[in-house]
Parts: sequence; structure tokens; C-alpha cells
Amino acid sequence: MRTIYKISPASAWREAERQGVYRGSADDARDGFIHFSTASQVAETARKHYFGQTGLFLIAVDADALGDALRWEPSRNDELFPHLYGELDLGAVTAILDLRTRSDGYHEIPELVP
Repeated sequence: MRTIYKISPASAWREAERQGVYRGSADDARDGFIHFSTASQVAETARKHYFGQTGLFLIAVDADALGDALRWEPSRNDELFPHLYGELDLGAVTAILDLRTRSDGYHEIPELVP
């Protein structure tokens, strides 16, 4: 199993749990896909897009369970990032982790499974 990660405000994720599906953030809707990161990309994604934000979850997802809707495409620094073209089936979620914010605005990234 390959694991990919999504950073989400806890409130948005709890709403997805109530609805039974995650449709992504406003940025995801604008771009036409749900943005994910690999384990090695999470820290930079958190710094670039979520610096100083509190109340975040780090959602671990089984990439293999997403099928052909998951595409690996070049993005930041020409690195390949996982992009999901469609809704996230919550059955593919393997863990929901608190993404704690330090006093300096950076986040404590837990040890992640690649």
C-alpha cells in the first residue's frame, strides 16, 4: 500500500465524515482535483499553504484504493504530486492525525508512512 496525505481543517473533515464523502477544499474545487502530498512533501505543503493555521488534520489515504482517478502530475519544483480527479471515498482513509501547530507557526509533522 502506498500512502498519500491531505491536510484539512478539522471542521471541514468532520463535515465530510457527516456527508460520507470528501469533495475537497475551495482550492481543490478551483483546480479541478483534490491535492495530496507524499510523506516527503507534507512538511513543505504545510509550510507553504497552512503556515500558522491551527485546527488541522493530516489525513492518510491508501493511494492504491483510489484507482485511475489518482494521477501523479508535476507541480512544485517539478516534483510529481498525487491529484485525485473525483471525490475521496472515506473507505480509502487509513488514519486521521492531528497536525499540531508550534508557537513559531510551523507544524509538528508526525512520522509518516511512505
